[in-house]
Amino acid sequence: MSMKAGVWIDHHKAVLIRMTSEGEEITQINSNAEKPFSSAAGSGSDGEHPKNYQSENKQEHKFMNQLNGFYDEVLKALNGADPLLILGPGEAKGEFQKRLQHQHFPARAIEIATADKMSDRQIAARVREHFEASESR
Repeated sequence: MSMKAGVWIDHHKAVLIRMTSEGEEITQINSNAEKPFSSAAGSGSDGEHPKNYQSENKQEHKFMNQLNGFYDEVLKALNGADPLLILGPGEAKGEFQKRLQHQHFPARAIEIATADKMSDRQIAARVREHFEASESR
């Protein structure tokens, strides 16, 4: 059974819309990734890294690991989807696409579109409209 899917994603959550011949399913996955706190400039001496540079670097690394775990969880939930539409407001949609490529996600047709914050129903409608328009071409 083929499945078309769309995902609206940012660093906090992903809303998955899976469409099959049996209907539509909406699922939300939360990232639980905590963006590292950025300290004020000038916390070190002139010309040097701030005293807490390594700490910030470790926090950023931890954040990226948390995001990659989140992206892998979303990827697993989208297993079998082809085509796939990726929506989102910021960097996460591009990061997620790179993760799909890195993990050799088998979908042949992956499209990306920018979308601001939307309700689950709005996301489902956007995904539905996208695939209906694709079929009519």
